[in-house]
Amino acid sequence: MIKYLKHQDIDYQKWDDCISKAANSYVYAFSWYLDIVADEWDALVEDDYQSIFPLPFRTKMGIKYCYQPTFTQQLGLFSKSIDTKENLQDFLDTIPSDFRLIELNINKYFVPEASTGVEIKKNINIELALNQDYQSIQTNYSTNLKRNIKKGVKNGLQLFPQIKPEALIQLFKENKGSEISAFSSDDYLRLSRLIYALMDRNMAEIYSVGSMENNLLAAALFVKSKERYIFLFSGLSNEGKQSGAMPFLIDRFIQDHCNSNNILDFEGSNDSNLARFYQSFSAGNYHYYSYRKMDMPFWLKTPLHIYKKFRK
Repeated sequence: MIKYLKHQDIDYQKWDDCISKAANSYVYAFSWYLDIVADEWDALVEDDYQSIFPLPFRTKMGIKYCYQPTFTQQLGLFSKSIDTKENLQDFLDTIPSDFRLIELNINKYFVPEASTGVEIKKNINIELALNQDYQSIQTNYSTNLKRNIKKGVKNGLQLFPQIKPEALIQLFKENKGSEISAFSSDDYLRLSRLIYALMDRNMAEIYSVGSMENNLLAAALFVKSKERYIFLFSGLSNEGKQSGAMPFLIDRFIQDHCNSNNILDFEGSNDSNLARFYQSFSAGNYHYYSYRKMDMPFWLKTPLHIYKKFRK
């Protein structure tokens, strides 16, 4: 039987045991991870935590709604034994009606079905199997990627010892972060807390690349959970772009982690240029789906600018 549990009623030990043993385990769904990245979260639980479904939520203008927290690409249903798609629908149907808007990314192991009042969007994720030797993987790199890695070597790029999380975040904020408004100040604080929590659990590796003058050019956070490394966050300076610092960094990560049963998960992307870059490492496309269902009061359905407030 599927039960709806408020946050205070969730047994964290049983919850995390389910995620650890789940056939479709993702780090995003651990209780401590959700505690950091989500404003609030409740859950759906089947039997004695055989299957679970986190429900991160916010409340605005008196309206309660589910949303996809920053730094969690895929959530949805997690189970110790992956069942049929009908099982997913059972969970979706059990989400309480007081969640008037539901916008969640369902992990790639389940495919939600479109129906009246439900929208489904197909998203791209890009993954590279690391179960070959480096030469076999590198042979399948694109020509342009090989050229950029050689450029990095020619420019004298070097790996730095692991830097502090603050240096990685600052590198992003001073470059890409200054051009976009994707992250709020709260998001950066959550990210810092998250990285330290991951480091405390030996689940984080920060790779960084510098110039011959010891300038930090690129840095990236890789999160390890079970047999998956997630390329969760990165920063790149303008000098780093010109010198091939990010191709150099990822290539070195692959060299260090090949010949294993792990997957390098690039976390996307629906952006064609970024997808092309990730694919140049001979990585393959996979898909996960966004589920959206809205049951707003009539006075909120019409004004688009009001609805958009619920997406922030």
